[in-house]
Amino acid sequence: MKIIVKAKTKARENKVERISQPTLLSIGQTELVIYKVSVKEAPVAGKANEAIIRALAEYFNTSISRITLVSGQTSKQKVFEIK
Repeated sequence: MKIIVKAKTKARENKVERISQPTLLSIGQTELVIYKVSVKEAPVAGKANEAIIRALAEYFNTSISRITLVSGQTSKQKVFEIK
């Protein structure tokens, strides 16, 4: 499953919110859902991305190793794949 994440760094608390319904893409007709993920870490040296992965793992009740950042390494909008 792939999801779109809108990242919010330097937040007061770590939080994951679902903010949209599934969207159909023209490529392969894959459903994508948009989530807003707030993390306390600053976007320095990949620390925020690591914190987002930890927050998503907790939210989806899965291990960190099952979550991969597909695109958006330095962007506020990212795509993650959850296996």
